[in-house]
Amino acid sequence: MIEQWQVEQFHRDGFLVVEGVLAAEEVAALQHDFDQWVAESRGHAQGWGETLDGRARFDLEGDHRADHPSLRRVSSPTEISPAYQRAALQSPMAAISAQLVGGSGARFHHSKINSKLPHTTTQVKWHQDFLFTPHSNDDIVTALLMVSEVTPQNGPLNVIPGSHKGPLWSHWHDQRFTGAVADQVVETQCQAPVACFGPAGSVCFMHTRLLHASSPNETELPRTLFISVYAAEDALPFGENPLPSEHSGLLVAGRESGLVRCTANQMRLPQKPRGASFFVQQAGQDAATA
Repeated sequence: MIEQWQVEQFHRDGFLVVEGVLAAEEVAALQHDFDQWVAESRGHAQGWGETLDGRARFDLEGDHRADHPSLRRVSSPTEISPAYQRAALQSPMAAISAQLVGGSGARFHHSKINSKLPHTTTQVKWHQDFLFTPHSNDDIVTALLMVSEVTPQNGPLNVIPGSHKGPLWSHWHDQRFTGAVADQVVETQCQAPVACFGPAGSVCFMHTRLLHASSPNETELPRTLFISVYAAEDALPFGENPLPSEHSGLLVAGRESGLVRCTANQMRLPQKPRGASFFVQQAGQDAATA
């Protein structure tokens, strides 16, 4: 668990980096499984595997080749790896997330691995997670576990401190859910980013409303994040889970209150991507329409 000053810092800034959340042997188990999936990716030219909703579990970047693997996403790894399941549901990462959510308890919502292997083109445009996973209230934490070391140079998460207290910016443009804010919002709101980095085993805990993005990895050092989302126990999901899992909705801390708590938010519900991940939406490659 974390100290009260860290809780206060999270609520003030909208994010908190904590080192040493997972032990070295736990991180090594996560890295081992991911290395196996990267090795398997060399034999594929397009996404493969299948999640509960029939989409590909393993998603490849456009620059992927057998001699230059670019596995950018593994969806719901908790379903295929005991190590990732323990990290998401039974680790200090889940306990700290529940502490930050507060209230009667916290539920697991979904998880994925977002990876940027060396010299790959994957990038993430500025967005807010809540617009992908709206709930009746926004006491939701995205926990980004650094499976590999994350440096200021290898494509770290960049955030805008305090932006979680601001508006929810539309991610819809020209009647299409793009999964990103408008260029004007980037120009006016996202010009003073802070990079979140640390050694393997660190976790960046991020408020669901925080503006964030990341750039491609142009270094020799891989950047691999295991991302788990935790919602307050009394937050009711609006719409379909973008990454459905057999573990969605499990209580990771606290108790069942039997209540639904609502806060005043107004937003247009997102579209679920037809492709394997939101990367196709941000790239304008998804064929779904309003």
